[in-house]
Amino acid sequence: MRSPDTLFARLFGVSLIAIIFAHLLAFLWFQQYGLPPPHHRERLLMEERRAELGPHPSPEALAQFGALELQDEEHRPPPPLFGGPVVPLMFQLITLVVAAWFGAKALSRPIRRFSEAAERLSENLDAPPLEETGPLEARQVAHTFNRMQQRIREQVQQRARMLGAVSHDLRTPLSRLKLRLEQIDNEKLQGQMRQDLDDMIGMLDATLTYLHEQRTSEALQWYDLQALVESLVENAQDHGAAIRAEGTCAPLQVQPMALRSCISNLMDNALRYGGATLVDIQDTRDSVTIRVIDHGPGISADKREAVFEPFFRLEGSRNRNSGGVGLGMTIAREACQRLGGQLSLEETTGGGLTAVIRLPR
Repeated sequence: MRSPDTLFARLFGVSLIAIIFAHLLAFLWFQQYGLPPPHHRERLLMEERRAELGPHPSPEALAQFGALELQDEEHRPPPPLFGGPVVPLMFQLITLVVAAWFGAKALSRPIRRFSEAAERLSENLDAPPLEETGPLEARQVAHTFNRMQQRIREQVQQRARMLGAVSHDLRTPLSRLKLRLEQIDNEKLQGQMRQDLDDMIGMLDATLTYLHEQRTSEALQWYDLQALVESLVENAQDHGAAIRAEGTCAPLQVQPMALRSCISNLMDNALRYGGATLVDIQDTRDSVTIRVIDHGPGISADKREAVFEPFFRLEGSRNRNSGGVGLGMTIAREACQRLGGQLSLEETTGGGLTAVIRLPR
C-alpha cells in the first residue's frame, strides 16, 4: 500500500491513527475491568435496605442484610489498576505524545534537508543537487531549489565567458595604442598617454581579479597559516619592504587561495601607505587573529567602513604613484567572509592603521 503523497495527509493520518488507537486501548480496558462503581448509588441502596428493616430489626433480618452485603461485595468487579480511569488515560497520553513526536520529526526533516542544501550551495555552486524525494510538497520545493541552483550556475558561467571576452577585447586595442605611442614626437605627451594606458590596464586587471575572486569556490582544507604569512613576508622582504612577522599558529581549515588573497592585499596596502609593517598572529582555542599593523597616516573612523566599498579611494587621483584602483580592501573583506571570518580596521596605538582578521576554528 502506497503511503500518502502529501505532508498534510501523512501528518493527518498519523494523528488520526493515534487518536483511534488511544480510544481503542481505553475501550478494551473498560471492557475488561468495567466502569468504576458508582459509590453514591451503593450508599443510597444500603440506606434503603436499612430503612426497610425498621427501627428494631430482628436478628434474622440483620443476618439477611449482612448476607446481601457480602453477596454484593463478591459480585463486584475488581477495580482497575491504580483505580479509576488512570491507566487508560495514561495509554492515551503516551500514544498521543509518540504520535506528536513522529509528526514533528516528519515535518522538520524536509526543512532540515533544505537548510543543509542551502548551506552547501552558499559554499559551493557545484554542490550536488538536492534529492527530489519525500512527500509532494518536499519534492516540489526540492525541484524548485535545484532549478534555482542550475540558473545561478549558468549565470556565473555566462559572466565568466563575458569577462574572458572583455579581457581579450580590451587588451588588444590598448596594446595597439601603446605601440602607436612610439610614433609621437612629443615626449611629455607620450609619457602622459603611456601613464593613462598603464592605469587603464591596471584598472582592467584589478576589476577582472575582483570578479574572479567573487566566483571562485574552494573546498576547505587544513592549511599552515603561519607558513603562509612567513612566506608572504619573506617575499616582500626580498623586494626591499620593511616588514616582519610575529606569533605562531597551528594549522586550521581554510580556503587557501582566499586566505592568501586576503592577507596579501592587506600587506600591500600597509606597505604602500604605512611603510614599515608588522604582521602579528595570535592563536586561541576558538579563533585565530591576524593583525597587519602599520604606523602611516591611518584612516579616520568615519571612513573605515567606506574603504571596503568597490573602487572607493581616499584620494581623488587614480595613478600608480598613489596606489591601486580601490579594490584591494574589497577583495580582502570578501575573501575573509568566505572563510567565515571578520575583517575590521582599527587605529594603531601611537598612530597608524591596524587591519584585524578574525578566523573561527
